[in-house]
Amino acid sequence: MTKSTSDPELHPLAEIDQTIHAPARLMPLTYLCVVKSADYLSLVRVTGLTWGHLPTHLTKLEEATQIAIAKEARGK
Repeated sequence: MTKSTSDPELHPLAEIDQTIHAPARLMPLTYLCVVKSADYLSLVRVTGLTWGHLPTHLTKLEEATQIAIAKEARGK
């Protein structure tokens, strides 16, 4: 008998969570695992994501309870 196409042994990547394993989400998540906290500018520089795309991916990670976003004002 042949194995089904959904068998993890045949398709090990079929079971990954696209919410966190998409490259644009995995990059900031990996960086944050190392530094524990980062500002927006640091994440833009490290990931290479644009100012417009980064918040979308961070919001998805926050919704998946993978990160917590703290917003604070600095200066005037």
